[in-house]
Amino acid sequence: MDAIDLLWHLLGFSAPAAAMALAMTVIGRWLPGAPAAPFWRRLATHFGLGLAVLLAGLVLGGADGRMLTYAALVLVLATAELGLSARRG
Repeated sequence: MDAIDLLWHLLGFSAPAAAMALAMTVIGRWLPGAPAAPFWRRLATHFGLGLAVLLAGLVLGGADGRMLTYAALVLVLATAELGLSARRG
């Protein structure tokens, strides 16, 4: 595998995390209460958590793209958005 193929594989692997991170950050604006963290921090947090979930799914499941991994991705990012959007105090 050359560098271009590796790049395409990494982009394809991280695409669900990037899409969910953007979606959860934008949807989080409509949740009740003002977001406690800025947009870019929430986006980076979601992307990092999403990559961690996808990597854990790959390691534990033996293959990427399993439905259980995607369900865990949605659950973790939704929980994180609720935590990041909660009012402080």
